[in-house]
Amino acid sequence: MAVYSHSNKEEVFMKILHILDHYKPHFSGYVFRTSYILRYQKELGLEPIVVTSPKHGNAEKSLEEIDNIKIYRAPANNFGGIPFLKEARLMKVLRDRIVEAVRREKPDIIHAHSPSLNGIPALRVGRKYSIPVVYEIRAFWEDAAVDHGTFREGSLRYKWSRFIETELLKRVDAVFTICRSLKKEIVARGIEDNKVTIIPNCVDGGYFSPTAYDKEIADRYGLVDKIVFGFIGSFYHYEGIDLLIDSYRNTLKKNRDTRLLLVGDGPERVALYKKAEENGLLGHVIFTGKVPHEDVKRYYSVIDFLIYPRKSIRLTELVTPLKPLEAMAMGKIVVGSDVGGIRELITPDKDGLLFRAGDADELSRLLIDLALNNKDLKRISMTARETVEHQHKWESAVKKYLPIYEHLIKKLKNNQ
Repeated sequence: MAVYSHSNKEEVFMKILHILDHYKPHFSGYVFRTSYILRYQKELGLEPIVVTSPKHGNAEKSLEEIDNIKIYRAPANNFGGIPFLKEARLMKVLRDRIVEAVRREKPDIIHAHSPSLNGIPALRVGRKYSIPVVYEIRAFWEDAAVDHGTFREGSLRYKWSRFIETELLKRVDAVFTICRSLKKEIVARGIEDNKVTIIPNCVDGGYFSPTAYDKEIADRYGLVDKIVFGFIGSFYHYEGIDLLIDSYRNTLKKNRDTRLLLVGDGPERVALYKKAEENGLLGHVIFTGKVPHEDVKRYYSVIDFLIYPRKSIRLTELVTPLKPLEAMAMGKIVVGSDVGGIRELITPDKDGLLFRAGDADELSRLLIDLALNNKDLKRISMTARETVEHQHKWESAVKKYLPIYEHLIKKLKNNQ
C-alpha cells in the first residue's frame, strides 16, 4: 500500500469500504455528496468500494459496478414492522453483507455513513477483522424522523436512536461531519474534539457555474421579462415554502412582473399547491414538478433570486443544506433564513442575504427590495461565487480524509 504524501505527491493506494444507506441509481442530497466523495477519492488514488443497506431497496444485481466502483447490495428483505426488532434484523443482514465484502476486498478502512443503522454493523465487522472504522454523520436522523412524522421528539424510539448514535460516536476510531454546528453537538455528547473532522458540503464548480439564460425554459413557464424568485429542492415542511408563498403574495401586490418558480417535489407539494390555489396565485406561483438532474442548471439560469426560508428546528439549526451552495456557485443571489445551517454558509450582505426565520413580513420586505433592485446585487453575486470556489471545493475537502485514514492504518500496524 502506497501512502499519500502532501509533500511529494506520492501515489495513494488504499481500499476504502463505504457503508451507505442508499446510493445510485437513487438521487438525493445524500447520494450526490457520496458520489463526489467517491469520485475524488478515486482521483487521489484510493479505491472506494460500496455496500448499500437494505434500505436502498431491491436491486437487480447483488454486485454491480457504477462509475467503475464496485457496489455490493444488501438484500431488501421484509423485516416486519415491530420497532427495535425490525432494526435489529436489518442490521444483521447488512452486517453479513459487509463481512462478504471484507473477505473479498480486504479493505484498509471501513467508512460508514449515517445513520447509526449502518455504523453499528460496520463497527462490529471492523472489530472482528481488525480494520479501522470511521463514521460520517451528516445529520442526526432522530431529528429528521421527528419532522417526517416517523416518531415524536422525546419518545422511546427517539431516545433510543440518540443513545445508540452517541455510543457509536464514542466507539469508532474517527468521526467526520459536515459543519461546525454538528461538530459542536457531537463534542457536547462527550466526544473528543480532535476526534471529529469537518468535511463540508461542496459543489462541483465546473458543473455549477454561471450559465446562459435558457429561453426555452423561460418560454415554457412564462418567465420572459419577469423577475423570478425560486426554490429548487425537496418539498419538506421544514423548508418553509409555505412561508415563501405568503411572502411572495405581498411582493406580487407591489410588482406584478414577478413570478415564483418552485422546482422539485416532496411530501408538501399537494398542500403547497392548494395554498397557492386558495390565494389566487396559480400562474404567478409555478410548480414544475420533479425535473431531471441534468436539467437543473437550466432552471437555475432563469431564476434571479433563490430563496431558502427554512424553519427553525433542530435539524435546520444543525445541518447545512447543499442547494444554496449550488446557487452561489452559479453566481445567483441567495436569500436564506437565519437558521444555524444557513448562517454557516452565508455572510449577510456579502455573499448572500438573510432574514429572521419564520418572519414572513421581513421576507416580504426583502423580496420587494430585490424586485426594486435596492441592493448591490452584482457585488453579492461575484462574492458568492468566490466563497464557493475558496471554501467549498470537493477536491480540497476530500483530501482531508487522507491523513485520518493514514494515521489509523499506521496506528493499527504499530499495535499489532
